[in-house]
Amino acid sequence: MRSGALAAMEAQPDLSTFENKSGLAEDMKFLASMPELCDVTFLVGDTREPVCAVKAVLAARSRVFQKMLYQAPSPQRKKEPGPRENKLRLFLKRSSEPLLNLQNAAQQRSSFAQQLAPIQEPSAQQHQTLIIEEFEPDVFRQLIEYIHTGCVTLQPRTLLGVMNAADYYGLDELRRACAGFVQCCITVDTVCALLASAERYIQYKCTKSLVQKVLEFVDEHGNEVLNLGSFTLLPQHVVRLILARDELRADEFTKFQAALMWGKKFCDTNQNTSLKDVIGNFLEYIQFHRIPANVLMREVHPLGLVPYSIIMNALAYQADPASVDPGKLSPARIRRAGRSMSVQSSMDPYGSNTTLSSTGSSDVPSSDSRHN
Repeated sequence: MRSGALAAMEAQPDLSTFENKSGLAEDMKFLASMPELCDVTFLVGDTREPVCAVKAVLAARSRVFQKMLYQAPSPQRKKEPGPRENKLRLFLKRSSEPLLNLQNAAQQRSSFAQQLAPIQEPSAQQHQTLIIEEFEPDVFRQLIEYIHTGCVTLQPRTLLGVMNAADYYGLDELRRACAGFVQCCITVDTVCALLASAERYIQYKCTKSLVQKVLEFVDEHGNEVLNLGSFTLLPQHVVRLILARDELRADEFTKFQAALMWGKKFCDTNQNTSLKDVIGNFLEYIQFHRIPANVLMREVHPLGLVPYSIIMNALAYQADPASVDPGKLSPARIRRAGRSMSVQSSMDPYGSNTTLSSTGSSDVPSSDSRHN
């Protein structure tokens, strides 16, 4: 019985593991927030906002940063000295031999001290300063925080930037976390912010999947999204893209109101722009014959923004569909060279492409959009 108790005691481990990851994360966050404790400063974005970090931590967590910060430049081949250069070097060596003999004695006396004291690099070489133009300051700051602490707070406003930055710097676990957060962060209140951020990171491959999910959500909640105040903050070609989608579940009068709301906001910041010219960029995407006649005459026609011919064709179609050529129900689509939101990435090995574009999109209305 006694031997069994001894065996049980011997089987129990004689060690205990204690973890304090939260404390470590706080200390590392403090470390990254103190410039005097860091040895690299990134000047980020167009405003060149400084973001400090510790090179060893970055290199340990990201192979991309390791190559960026520690990879030595390729050695250059030494040029063989010419005959005249060899003669000059030999002359200088002979003429300096007496002086070198005097210096050798002093060097031998201090050799022991030199072995104890390592050679220090100049202070200018100890701290690096790099420029980062690919990402916004808030996005890059969150990335650096995650690298140092292992945790970061994901937000819809910076989600797409953080996801692309994580992919760019080889942080696969952060990229997967961002992709998982996409499903729960797409709401009516966040779709416009996500689309606006997609404009900034459209060249990266992670943008493709997120934008597709956002547009599918917009299709399902068309009327709600078009009535948002943040809808007026989207670029013109994104507004045209949304209004042109066949899958968009929104009534035609709501689409007209959204275009009108966006146009008024645009004219507020561009005083010399005609509202009629701005609205003319969106008329081709609105099927006025599906707006009730009383709404057309009471809400749309008095504004003087829609050509009279369009109103009359819509009313005639509602009275007798056979009396109007279907091609005249909406203004003729003017094919212009348009701006394209392309999700194609040069880093995508499969060459997959999802193009988000609208015909003739331009952030400045032109006189060509006026319909008679």
